[in-house]
Amino acid sequence: MEAADLHRMRMTGRVTWCGAALLLALTSVSAVKKLDSIDDLKEIKFGQSVPTHSLVLLYWFANTVNIDHNDVIQLTFDPEDGDYGSHYYSNFEGLLDQPHHGQRYYTVGNLYKDTSRRLPSYVINPRRQYRTGNRDRIIIRVRGQRIDQVYITQHYDNSGHEGRPYDPDHTYQITTNLLRQIREFPVGGNDQNLSSLRNRFRSDADVSHIRNTWGDLACLGLFLFIVMQDKHISNRHNRHNDPDDDAFRRTVIILLILFICVWHFLTHRESR
Repeated sequence: MEAADLHRMRMTGRVTWCGAALLLALTSVSAVKKLDSIDDLKEIKFGQSVPTHSLVLLYWFANTVNIDHNDVIQLTFDPEDGDYGSHYYSNFEGLLDQPHHGQRYYTVGNLYKDTSRRLPSYVINPRRQYRTGNRDRIIIRVRGQRIDQVYITQHYDNSGHEGRPYDPDHTYQITTNLLRQIREFPVGGNDQNLSSLRNRFRSDADVSHIRNTWGDLACLGLFLFIVMQDKHISNRHNRHNDPDDDAFRRTVIILLILFICVWHFLTHRESR
């Protein structure tokens, strides 16, 4: 075999390896982080990178859908009819996996959508510290009456206009386990229930103060306190899991791979 042919084979192998490595790195960047517990929620920068209102919307959603003993999530509203500010989502940005036959994506939570079934007042007009415009949404993937994937996401800007792209760096998949944990905080929970929840989730919340402040929404108040106020404890022990830090590291890896590929190409081109 001639030297030129060997050189071409080596270059082809290097290009193929670089391409495969780059594809793998790009895939890891676009992967959506999965949140499986309330402790995972504490790691998200609500109020900074992510609207705090996302927690209120997620609380409402978890307590609205049905989840059976097989962990199957069932619709309790009609997204085709626009219930609760919902509408069809085409996934035009390629934000999520392309749906298979019979599956459709819908977004839920447009506060300004005029529909016969509106979100409850605590979602539309939350307390001042949880008002963050109309950016946040829940995305569901549906087949028939079954929901097989749930996400929280947000528009890039504050307009909240439909058709605006969603932010892939702050889109998170919500597992059935997390939904079940949130459902432990029902609307109208009593004081005994609040104390038990506080102890279970290792919170130092003042249950009496939360009850006096939130009334019938005391469970929502406790849920928000645990995620927002207690999260610094989780963050101190889980800084290595910060999603923003992970995104930065992946970006550095991609740039490094690109540099190595270009360096290999130029070096061997000059040696020909």
